[in-house]
Amino acid sequence: MQTPWQTKWPERISYGMSDAADNLVFQMMTTYLLFFYTDVYGLSASSVAILFIVARLADVVESLIIGLMIDHTHSRWGKSRPFFLWYALPYVVFAILTFVTPPFHATGKLIWAYVTYLGLGFFYTAVNLPITSILPTMTHNDQEMTLLGVIRQFGGSAVQIIVAVFTLPLVAFFGRGNQQKGFLLTIVVFGGISLVLIWNAFWQVRERFTDPQRSHQSWRAVGRMLRQNQPWLIISAVILLYWLTTAIKNQTTIYYFKYLLHNQDLVPIANSFTFAALIGVVLIVHAAGHWGKKRTMLGGIALAIIGQLILSLGTTVTHLTTIFVGIFINSIGNGLIIGLVSIMIADTIRYGATLGIQAEGILASTDDFGVNVGLGLGGLITAGLFHLSGYVANHGQNLATRHMIILNYAWLPLLLYVAMLIILLFYDERRMQAALA
Repeated sequence: MQTPWQTKWPERISYGMSDAADNLVFQMMTTYLLFFYTDVYGLSASSVAILFIVARLADVVESLIIGLMIDHTHSRWGKSRPFFLWYALPYVVFAILTFVTPPFHATGKLIWAYVTYLGLGFFYTAVNLPITSILPTMTHNDQEMTLLGVIRQFGGSAVQIIVAVFTLPLVAFFGRGNQQKGFLLTIVVFGGISLVLIWNAFWQVRERFTDPQRSHQSWRAVGRMLRQNQPWLIISAVILLYWLTTAIKNQTTIYYFKYLLHNQDLVPIANSFTFAALIGVVLIVHAAGHWGKKRTMLGGIALAIIGQLILSLGTTVTHLTTIFVGIFINSIGNGLIIGLVSIMIADTIRYGATLGIQAEGILASTDDFGVNVGLGLGGLITAGLFHLSGYVANHGQNLATRHMIILNYAWLPLLLYVAMLIILLFYDERRMQAALA
């Protein structure tokens, strides 16, 4: 028998807007930070490649640390919820500092980039991981959990589109020809809004279902549960590949339009077609209820593959309309994929509880782990290939660099989507649902 619904709309909206808050800064980082570092701040592509891999290695450790911190937190506000209160302000401060351009020499600029970017990565994990870990403690109603996950992703996807479309126009508006000033003032605006929304989530969202006997177990017991939690292992791999794909494609978008089509102003237009991700997110409520979460995500990946293939063909013949159609279809598929991630992670957390361990912090850390490792590898691959192909910022690019940009923007993401599809086929949803019944 299905349990009654526990949340009200103010709590649901506040939960969804917590992800929107994080994405105001996160999307600036994933979509424009590589460009900012190379073409605005003045770092070399090779230096940025090393920075990105160091940061992502640090983030891997940080995800586990934050997960353990959540699982060992005892407070009157719960385990996950206080992280919104404690870490929102440092997160926003480091986001702003990351886009500050102090007049240092080359070494000093690189040290500044390391300190601010590594700090931003840690505090992003501290405010983002609790969004995933708190979900299975808010309700045990499966339909309600799906609705909460959809609302969360709708808020996050909407802000992703806003950042993708409006960042460069805001940079131009605030900077008046000075991109350093433009990027800084843009992140100040985004950061201020983010701070308010994260703190609002702290006041509105509640943890209702935490079992003290299952919540604080030894690391050996938790490790044994992780090895037995096959659905968690599979969805973790899918998350990693998704964010690797996203990082490679998003970071290359501005380079494709700037250096191959020679029109950077097309970037906001191209990114505006990603609003179709909201269509995919909205479809989840009906599709997951009718076909199940696994089949719905498989459908999303298939749709993403079709869209990416169309985009790739568009880059081959340099046909702008075909590229835009590909982005649109691919984005619908992406909406279905990413909208289901937090919901399916919540299922694996509840499944872990049936194995005797409630470790929402560690299990939810796979989301941030996948994000961090995927983005790090994506940044490393992109920046590394730029360096190897002879990329020179703000100049005409050689043939090798032009081919590399097309590879990163079109064909490599297509291969990664296919890998995601194959891995997800091994996700045993029936076994997990039987245990949760």
